[in-house]
Amino acid sequence: MSEKDRSVRNFLVVVDDTPECRLALRWAARRAGRLGDGGVVLLRVTEPPDFQHWMGVGELMREEAREEAEQLLIALAREILMDTSLTPQFVIREGDLIEQVQNVIDEDKSIRILVLGADASSNGPGPLVRTFAGERSGSLRVPVTVVPGTLSQDQVDMLS
Repeated sequence: MSEKDRSVRNFLVVVDDTPECRLALRWAARRAGRLGDGGVVLLRVTEPPDFQHWMGVGELMREEAREEAEQLLIALAREILMDTSLTPQFVIREGDLIEQVQNVIDEDKSIRILVLGADASSNGPGPLVRTFAGERSGSLRVPVTVVPGTLSQDQVDMLS
C-alpha cells in the first residue's frame, strides 16, 4: 500500500437515482469532512447496451449512458462541494452493479468504507445492501455503513 493510500480515508458511495442514495452520500461527505483526511468516491455503474444488432447504435447508447452518468456525478459533486468543501472523485463503470462495486473496492486501497443507502419501502433494503451488508459482508476488506432511507437530512447530519 502506498503512502497516499495510507493517508487518505475515502468513503465509497454507489450513486443511483434513489432518495436513499442521496442520504448515504450526505452522510459520507459530512463524515469525510469531519475526519479532516477523508474523501468521497462516487461510483456510477451503467448497464451495457442490450442492443447488439448494429454496433454503431450500441456505441451511441454507451456514450449517452456515460454522458448521463457524468452529468449526475457533476451535479452531486457541486452539492458536496457547497456543503462540505470536499471535491469527490468520480468512477464510472459499465457492467454488473455488484461485480463493479466489488472491483472498485478491491482495486482502490484508499477506500476505507462502503456507504450504502437502504430503501425504506416494503420491497426491502435493495440489492446492494442485501449483498454487501449480508451475503458478502464477511468477505469485504472494508466495513459497510448502511444509512436508513427513513432518516431526515437533519438526522443524517446529527449522526455523521
